[in-house]
Amino acid sequence: MTTTRTQADVMDDVQVKRSWKLPIVYTLAALLLAFFSFTAKGEVTIRLNDKSQAFEIPDIVLGGAGILWVLLALVALVAVWSIVTTSMRAKSPRWVQTLAMLLAGIATTLAFLIYAGTGSSGVVTLTSTLVSTVAISTPLIFGALSGVVSEHVGVVNIAIEGDLLVGAFAGVMAASFFQTPYAGLVAAPLAGALLGSLLALFSVRYGVDQIIVGVVLNVLALGLTTFFYGTLMKVSPETLNTNRFSLASLKIPFLAEIPIIGPMLFNQTVLVYLMYATVVFLAVFLYRSRWGLRLRACGEHPKAADTV
Repeated sequence: MTTTRTQADVMDDVQVKRSWKLPIVYTLAALLLAFFSFTAKGEVTIRLNDKSQAFEIPDIVLGGAGILWVLLALVALVAVWSIVTTSMRAKSPRWVQTLAMLLAGIATTLAFLIYAGTGSSGVVTLTSTLVSTVAISTPLIFGALSGVVSEHVGVVNIAIEGDLLVGAFAGVMAASFFQTPYAGLVAAPLAGALLGSLLALFSVRYGVDQIIVGVVLNVLALGLTTFFYGTLMKVSPETLNTNRFSLASLKIPFLAEIPIIGPMLFNQTVLVYLMYATVVFLAVFLYRSRWGLRLRACGEHPKAADTV
């Protein structure tokens, strides 16, 4: 007597692929925090106030080891959860995995700051550190977004570092020459796009290996910027290499007054706000639009794109 199996029965027999990468990472992070917790001695002063805020938040003075033990417990909990779910081949929802990664990452980063400030006369300026982190990471986020687009269309773009270098160089020169930071804001992406077009020209048009072209462009960008820095910018620093023209912070009312996250997210330059918009734009257009479908098809299934 034969029995028909339902699709649910078949799916029950399919085992989830096990990967021990995240459990190992979480375990190593927990061991590192355990070392911090055992060796930390003294108190730490945490400053949540930022100079841009209208109201003042008093400094918090606590025992550094106590905070580190709490952070260790959080990371250890995530590590145990990851080990158990991986060993049982249990499939967790995507939002649970994302939450676990964020919790472990934030706790580990905060532990580094607490450990560095414990027992010292300095102050852990948490809010100011987060503000600087967002500002400094903005160019890297733009570079990562360009890498996402390149990978989706099937191009291995390792010349992103060269694009950033050329863009930064052109931005400084344009802002100094025209005496306005917005000239640099226009010149920087144009210079980076010009270098990126060389990658497209040689790899797509002429079929040159993308890795080789990317390495050559990185070396070319480093050589050109070093040469012109020594021959142009150093010779005329007042007109081509001055730091008097930089983007000013644009403070969003009310939102910038939120403790910790307010100055970090809502008291930044226009470049950071453009980064927010670009992330949302690409997330929508890559996965929720016809343009994004065609773009991804070119890289993931070029034969299907050719057929269409």
